[in-house]
Amino acid sequence: MGLTEPLGKLRLGVNIDHVATVRNARGGAYPDPIRAAKLAEDAGADGITAHLREDRRHISDADIDGLMQALTVPLNFEMAATDEMQKIALRHRPHAVCIVPEKREERTTEGGLEVAREENHLAHFIAPLRDAGCRVSIFIAADRAQIEAANRIGAAVIELHTGAYCDAHAEGRFDTRDAELARLRDMAAFAHDLGLEVHAGHGLTYDTVTPVAAFPEVMELNIGHFIIGEAIFRGLTPAIAEMRRLMEEARA
Repeated sequence: MGLTEPLGKLRLGVNIDHVATVRNARGGAYPDPIRAAKLAEDAGADGITAHLREDRRHISDADIDGLMQALTVPLNFEMAATDEMQKIALRHRPHAVCIVPEKREERTTEGGLEVAREENHLAHFIAPLRDAGCRVSIFIAADRAQIEAANRIGAAVIELHTGAYCDAHAEGRFDTRDAELARLRDMAAFAHDLGLEVHAGHGLTYDTVTPVAAFPEVMELNIGHFIIGEAIFRGLTPAIAEMRRLMEEARA
């Protein structure tokens, strides 16, 4: 989402996609993702993330319209690299656009974008978004070749996919977890040295956020599914407050 701040300040972007998932399970208007976004904003979120998927399985076009009107914090608009999504982004001109891989059959985003193989296409795809004033972020694995390619195509930001690290932790594969964490740490430093702003996200929980939040090069964490799930038990504002507390303790 790319707010300009000195290194050391860690931002929290709250993804509200799965409020829409619950709403869509009944096909009505409740719960309202825009209401959730405003609550998150009031609770101290630095930005709101929403992924408009091609199949509209959670966030809808109307949700994006409403978020653009309602928010006073930046919107991070996640989208696939398609002509349809580019047109929507250019119409709204959100603060940030995060390009993510997308497959219809996946439950959630399974990995990072393949930038190195699609470098020419992606360079041309993001150029109009940059010209429109959007900060372009690329959601990628912690891989040197992908980071270098993201830098070459002119992305301002990369978001490192933390899913493999979080999955290994949840499954008790601690050697793999530690190796994934080390890779994230090394690639965050590498990307920062290239001049890219570094974000991270996917699957982060209270149990896994602290080591990633401690990386000094990481400027923003985008967290959604866990916070929305935890809000069922403790409420959205306390769920966000606890995540913020853990992030700030790690940074200190």
